Amino acid sequence: MGSPMYGFHNQNNILYLKLFFILLFMGCIPDRTTNLPSNQLLATPTSSPHSLNLTAALETLSLDGYFTFKNNHHAAKDFGNTFQSLPLAVLHPKSVSDISSTIKLIFELGSASELTVAARGHGHSLQGQAQTHGGLVINMESLKAQQMQVHIGEQPYVDVSGGELWINILHETLKHGLSPKSWTDYLHLTVGGTLSYAGISGQAFRHGPQINNVYQLEVVTGQGEVITCSENNSPDLFYGVLGGLGQFGIITQARISLEPAPKMVKWIRVLYSDFSSFSKDQEFLISSENSFDYIEGFVIINRTGLLNNWRSSFNPKDPMQASKFNSDGRTLYCLEMAKYFNPNETDVMDQRTESLLLLLHYIPSTLFLSEVSYVEFLDRVHLSEIKLRTKGLWEVPHPWMNLLIPKSKIHDFADEIFGNILTDNINGPILMYPVNKTKWNNNTSLVTPDEDVFYLVAFLSSAVPSSTGTDGLDQILTQNRRILEYCDRAQLGIKQYLPYYRTQQEWKAHFGPQWQAFIQRKSSYDPLAILAPGQRIFQKAIPIL
Repeated sequence: MGSPMYGFHNQNNILYLKLFFILLFMGCIPDRTTNLPSNQLLATPTSSPHSLNLTAALETLSLDGYFTFKNNHHAAKDFGNTFQSLPLAVLHPKSVSDISSTIKLIFELGSASELTVAARGHGHSLQGQAQTHGGLVINMESLKAQQMQVHIGEQPYVDVSGGELWINILHETLKHGLSPKSWTDYLHLTVGGTLSYAGISGQAFRHGPQINNVYQLEVVTGQGEVITCSENNSPDLFYGVLGGLGQFGIITQARISLEPAPKMVKWIRVLYSDFSSFSKDQEFLISSENSFDYIEGFVIINRTGLLNNWRSSFNPKDPMQASKFNSDGRTLYCLEMAKYFNPNETDVMDQRTESLLLLLHYIPSTLFLSEVSYVEFLDRVHLSEIKLRTKGLWEVPHPWMNLLIPKSKIHDFADEIFGNILTDNINGPILMYPVNKTKWNNNTSLVTPDEDVFYLVAFLSSAVPSSTGTDGLDQILTQNRRILEYCDRAQLGIKQYLPYYRTQQEWKAHFGPQWQAFIQRKSSYDPLAILAPGQRIFQKAIPIL
């Protein structure tokens, strides 16, 4: 059911009339170029009478938060560190009304205004998706000061701001012995950010992605309307926003499903020398009723001293045999598993874990185990971030590529990619693990392959600045293109996760049969294409087709 519109001050209504005449006068200003900002260049908006008038209009709004019009270079960057577009202004909202009234103003300006809006969370987009050249960036983390509300009952949940970080949600819900069911590998991301894509990690085979574990959303549409939606109230908007790449509205609040939280985790890694056994065991585990609670996999190419590196976090089951294992010059496959438990359940957990491991076909000498707290396990990637930051290796280009591969094609994919295209290690991990589509809700905007089981394969490379070698940005991008070209040539039926395309024709191919529903939702909730221009799906003032 739609929430009532937040009240607007009378001066804002007067302002709309003034701006109407301003824009009539400015109709002779030439249209902007349709070319997008160049890769790795800082696209700076030029000062013009038009931009000055827009600045004046924004400044007239009565807000709980505030705008900044200078020193906004942080909003022109993201984790990918390859695209940079400087906005006209950044909104630091302190209320949903701030976001609503600002978008309402921009919508009232109509298509004659070039102003667009990008919601920015913790800045972890990869290709400028949360940027807008000469537009308005909304700093969603300014909203996270709102207090989280944990509700305990048969179906526990927590109400959180769209700008809240998942790591903070974890700490708050644990105070009540609860936690969300599904995670991402990295928790220092905002709720609105991950729900706009999917939110996938090793729990997705059991609980589905994060977008499957949401009861309700509060959304500000591209018309400035504030709507509370769920599967029963405004379901078209609810499912459209989940996985909708920010195209239909900005998530300002979410109701997240919770479950009882464990205190400890048995964390396990094993290696395989052949892909067939590796994939077979993964598929067996995700289809088993009494399996692990977390299942992921990695591809490791020509890593020296691999098991010795593991010893900093894991203990080998057989230290003598592990010390003899040689990983040099080999392509290996790591299966990573976790079993959740409480201290009084240790014996039962050990028995179940041992029973599951006996059914697998890994290299016996490579069994490594560890017991850590639930928080330490879930926040494990943050420890790597801290180490990389101290070495100055965090804020480098990250030309990541994430693919969803149908189960029936995964062997063809692995043979070509790891046999011919990638013959040496990349500067970063390669994730590879299957998920059950039966655990995913098909009503959302997320696009997946047309099979019940598919694999997430993520090439998480970091480029070395100024390098012209295999670890340089150009070489990694070329490698990514070769992988995509092979997938297209072999007609594997893959889909990109965290997709990036340059043309609407490519987006049409990505969405396939879902494209018509996607553009219908765009026409309904953001008819002027104000929201999320960095996705490069629609352009403002160009008809939605």
